Amino acid sequence: MIRKTCFDNERYLEEQTSEIIKRMKMFDNKLYLEFGGKLLYDYHAARVLPGYDPNIKMRLLSELKDKADILLCIFAGDIERKKIRADFGITYDSDALKLIDDLRNWGINVLGVNITRFENQPSATLFKNKLERRGIQVYTHSFTKGYPTDVDLIVSDEGYGANGYIETEKPLVIVTGPGPGSGKLATCLSQLYHDYLQGKKSGYAKFETFPIWNIPLKHPVNVAYEAATADIKDFNLIDPFHLEAYGKVAVNYNRDVEIFPVLKRILEKITGGESFYKSPTDMGLNRAGFAISDDEGTKEAAMQEIIRRYFRYRCEYAMGFADKETVQRVELFIKESNLEPEHRRVVVPARDAAKAAIEENKGNEGIFCGAAIELKDGTIITGNNSTLMHAATSLIIHAIKHLAGIPPKLPLLPDSITESVQKLKMEILKEKTVSLDLEEALIALSISAMANPAAQLAIEKLKDLRDCEVHMTHIPTPGDEAGLRRLGVHLTSDPNFSTKNLFIS
Repeated sequence: MIRKTCFDNERYLEEQTSEIIKRMKMFDNKLYLEFGGKLLYDYHAARVLPGYDPNIKMRLLSELKDKADILLCIFAGDIERKKIRADFGITYDSDALKLIDDLRNWGINVLGVNITRFENQPSATLFKNKLERRGIQVYTHSFTKGYPTDVDLIVSDEGYGANGYIETEKPLVIVTGPGPGSGKLATCLSQLYHDYLQGKKSGYAKFETFPIWNIPLKHPVNVAYEAATADIKDFNLIDPFHLEAYGKVAVNYNRDVEIFPVLKRILEKITGGESFYKSPTDMGLNRAGFAISDDEGTKEAAMQEIIRRYFRYRCEYAMGFADKETVQRVELFIKESNLEPEHRRVVVPARDAAKAAIEENKGNEGIFCGAAIELKDGTIITGNNSTLMHAATSLIIHAIKHLAGIPPKLPLLPDSITESVQKLKMEILKEKTVSLDLEEALIALSISAMANPAAQLAIEKLKDLRDCEVHMTHIPTPGDEAGLRRLGVHLTSDPNFSTKNLFIS
């Protein structure tokens, strides 16, 4: 299915920048802006808002960089339990390092990293040492005493006052971090507390893309956000404070609504006057809803994302990363949206490819897997595993041959190369299987291209696979998953394992 552009990046950039500057002027030229969601590579937003630039926030920061300091927060507990950012397959602490590098590549320097709820945890201490020895300024904040109920203790020398003050120079301080619960809000409020002690009347605001406050509560884009955060049990609701204050319906999510009465009291205690805001929606700076140019297109894209999350959480449950309640929550979103997993066009062809492989290999031992990809013109290509290659490898080779107009029977990988790789795997590396995963096959294909013009032509078509939809009947091996991630496809899989072995490397 050809994806339409449904989002106006330029309008969004203009309106969002204007709102931030307007909010800065409300205060004593000092605004702590909590950046929720992903600062870079926001692929969830790009999937549910077709046309959305996943790096639009970086373009925004580039325009504001002369006015902004960047402070990165990371929760010590996330470092300790090695929490993973799913779209990159890396831990949150590694993601923080990557984010610093990416910001530098955009010409934006990070003021420092704040490790929140720090209690000298071993892994967090190692992370702190690593940063400091590479010249990165590191701050540590402990758990705020009295939080969330004892406001008098929170706003005191024993609460926010126990955290060291982070010196900033510019009027805008962007406070960001990998994932929810990184301590961004506590860092902003701690800074606000110290500022007011010094007579600086600074302010706080929040930049969160989802849920989108000015579209309906049950709009598929907002439901897709609930599906994406099913593991942390977030849910959307009508902001009751906004409705009471202004008589207007606005969508927010449970954590912001639940904490707002306490946050309002904290702000009033810090400032010694009335709160800046009458509702959690007031706190937000989000113009995404005004930049949607095709509502029907976004609805379809968001429904597809709900299905992707369904498959992802079922796989995570099978691997022990998610609980049953998370899976049940996403199943409920599927039912409430009148969807079936098979509404994802690549699901049935992938399963049919697996069935065909089973029929072809009757009497042979092993698990037979299928895979399917939907190309940008809507063509569906399939592949399955064999003694020579994994299903993901077969799929990608079939797809690039189709795109390059290469006859199906013309081999891209000569026997001399595949036999050499198999010999390396079996005789030197002592691996148990010889079939090529996708990463191995792409390397072999690049070697073949040196002498084979058809292979070179096929390699050039790999870039055309970015943002294509892929489904596999089995959870991909690490080499397949890494290869597919680098190609930039949108992958889902059924919660089946491709081998009976417990250890896969």
